[in-house]
Amino acid sequence: MVGHVTAPAAALLDSLPSWATLVRAPNAGPMTLDGTNTWLLRAPGSDAGYVVVDPGPLDEGHLQAVAAHGPVESILITHGHFDHTEGVPRLAELTGAPVLDFDGTFEAGGLTVQAIDTPGHTGDSVCYVVNDEAVLSGDTILGRGTTIVAWPDGDLGSYLASLDTLRRLGALPVLPGHGPPLANCAAAAVYYRNHREARLEQVRSAVAAGAEEPIDVVRTVYADVDEVLWPAAEATVRAQLAYLKERDRP
Repeated sequence: MVGHVTAPAAALLDSLPSWATLVRAPNAGPMTLDGTNTWLLRAPGSDAGYVVVDPGPLDEGHLQAVAAHGPVESILITHGHFDHTEGVPRLAELTGAPVLDFDGTFEAGGLTVQAIDTPGHTGDSVCYVVNDEAVLSGDTILGRGTTIVAWPDGDLGSYLASLDTLRRLGALPVLPGHGPPLANCAAAAVYYRNHREARLEQVRSAVAAGAEEPIDVVRTVYADVDEVLWPAAEATVRAQLAYLKERDRP
């Protein structure tokens, strides 16, 4: 989900890695930007099938387009939100590919893939570093704007720690779950963390000024955000309030 900040979190990536193909799902909207990014991964010249990351929604045309690229070896997901996973059973049916759930480092599509736990947006969020050349970030880092912390499953403390983990990856390109690819993971992670810290101060100030309920904080802190996004903003505010309560506890 994108917040009211709509600029990219880092410079845009000029070109995709040679092993990455983007097939974007036709589910554009306030929560999904241009649509869910389905990534197809395969080493150039490899006899292996594609690894599909985040098949996206249950849209037959989209899933047929993914399957048409060639044999699919396996399926990975970055987190369980339906706009990333609803199409998994159908793609598995079309291709016969299994859904992988690996920890650590593994080989897939002729590539070396490292799974990194990055909870925060959701409790099950995972990022994938491929060949030490790029990171698939799911919704932990988006190509444009900011993401939600989907309380109660999402947790702000975990999210900030995950941003620190991604910052330590350095200047790897980012292939996000929504929006355009970014050129620098560390820069994007720092941008996101600074944004979160600024939001926390705004939330603290709103509470000090008398905002009693999460929706009251939303009306103050997210006043410039389209009201269609307020339910998502309220989930993030609840995560922020829980974090502040824990952090400010004597």
